Amino acid sequence: MSNTLIIVFILLYTIWCYKYEGKSGNFKYNIFNIYNGPKSPLRGLWKTPRHIEQFSQHDENRHVPPPPPPPPPPPPKPVKPWKDFNVIALFSILIGGSLIISTFNIVIATIFVFIMTIIIIFLRPADINEAYPASVGAIIVLLIGVVNYANLQDITNKVGGASITIISTIVMAVILESFGFFHWVAAALARLAKGSGYRLYWYIQLLCFVMTLLFNNDGSILITTPILILLLRNFGFVYPHEFIPYLLSGALIATGSSTPIGVSNITNLISLNIINMTLYNYTKMMFIPGTLGLLFMSCLMFLILKSKLPRTLPKPTIELDEMFFTEKFHSFKGNFSLDTKEKRKSFMLKILAFVFVIRCLLFVASYFRIPIEIVAASGSIILLIWRWYYLRTSPKDILRKTPWHILLFAFSMYVIIYGLNNIGLTAYLVSFCKPIVSKSLLHASFLMGGLISVLSNIFNNHPALMIGTITLSNMGLNPITLKTIYLANIIGSDIGSLLLPIGTLASLMWMFILKKNDIRVPWREYINVTIVVVPTTVLFTLYLLFYWIQKMFF
Repeated sequence: MSNTLIIVFILLYTIWCYKYEGKSGNFKYNIFNIYNGPKSPLRGLWKTPRHIEQFSQHDENRHVPPPPPPPPPPPPKPVKPWKDFNVIALFSILIGGSLIISTFNIVIATIFVFIMTIIIIFLRPADINEAYPASVGAIIVLLIGVVNYANLQDITNKVGGASITIISTIVMAVILESFGFFHWVAAALARLAKGSGYRLYWYIQLLCFVMTLLFNNDGSILITTPILILLLRNFGFVYPHEFIPYLLSGALIATGSSTPIGVSNITNLISLNIINMTLYNYTKMMFIPGTLGLLFMSCLMFLILKSKLPRTLPKPTIELDEMFFTEKFHSFKGNFSLDTKEKRKSFMLKILAFVFVIRCLLFVASYFRIPIEIVAASGSIILLIWRWYYLRTSPKDILRKTPWHILLFAFSMYVIIYGLNNIGLTAYLVSFCKPIVSKSLLHASFLMGGLISVLSNIFNNHPALMIGTITLSNMGLNPITLKTIYLANIIGSDIGSLLLPIGTLASLMWMFILKKNDIRVPWREYINVTIVVVPTTVLFTLYLLFYWIQKMFF
């Protein structure tokens, strides 16, 4: 016990010394300094320069101009994440604490790793990527022996196909962004709005819904959020309260729109593999209730936000598509021109049709039991080759912009969840949830959907849905009951998780993008909308799901 205390003390002292690196010569930064004495009341006051004081004594009536203001301080250099004190402190607690606890109790150590990983992901010190704490947590779980090599093979089989599918669709979205597709869409939205703030709201809702259906919720947030900010600034929006109604409602729909089709969310795809449900069957059972639930959600948000939406919009200062094709697209070389609006429209519609066909082929492949990742990867490769051939542009920029960290995050989180499963957490949840599931299907759907909603807002929806799905797969339920309750869990994970901005990875990325663009969304404003919209939509969609399955599949 004494050795453990010594290790903890040395670790804390190292963190302290690192925080005050380079200041150790100053007495006030010494850890053993308890009291520095009172500060002088004149300390820090500006003192009149001597030459101005002498000049004013010789000629008091003469006007003396004030001294020029000091130049502004240079902007602080960005601190490397691994040199940030908060990063070092949190990761030291994660690594040191878990290794020390594992010497006493491996179960408590695994739970500690999970909780600390979630805390670091939520806090995101020094804007560190979410994949880093997840990967460190996964490595610790492997080191303490909770997850073995056989488990890793099983995890790879379940996560691999879903990861390839998701990253392929994101690559396609990044390629479309390089073509100026989303600038073209934003310019079209500005024209279709016809000066109405209400009409713009509905077109933004439609854009976010379609973007998630064609790609996925993470890609939709990463790409459409900057475009929407550009669009709103083009209308002359300056203050955060002008942006928030459009951006918040769009983000909620973009994230929740992964509900109707399972391919729009990496968590949904992984959980489909866990319960051996095809993408085709998922969409057949969920598309109608999920889409109607999102429409209900949009209408409810419009009623809440209507007073904050401008009735009329000023004219856009520039045409966004003209700006893009003037500044960027001219640099592409080759026998390819989009110098007129007609050519752009024809080209963009063809690209959109290609993406839509690839999306439909995913469901055809699922119906015939063909791995959908083959279709998704083929579509992105075809677009890359086509872009390289016609535009003479290397795919390196696309590969560089692709958020590969999403794969590392998903894999690492599943390793941690697998560790929780191995220490008996899911066995406990099975015994806890079986009395709930043994009652009526409607009762079970509402309770399990509500439970996953709560867990998603506490721990994020990725681990919440993984834990819930593994628990369901161990209950020995009949196929239709298993699928119905699983779909109820999806509603809780994809829509119920939106109650707080920490509920999904997509909403965390959305908050980060807004922060980078100097748009602050206070939690109070966020929750003022979601506290009404999210629970109501979850209950409405759960009832629609139960009614739809009862009528169509029983």
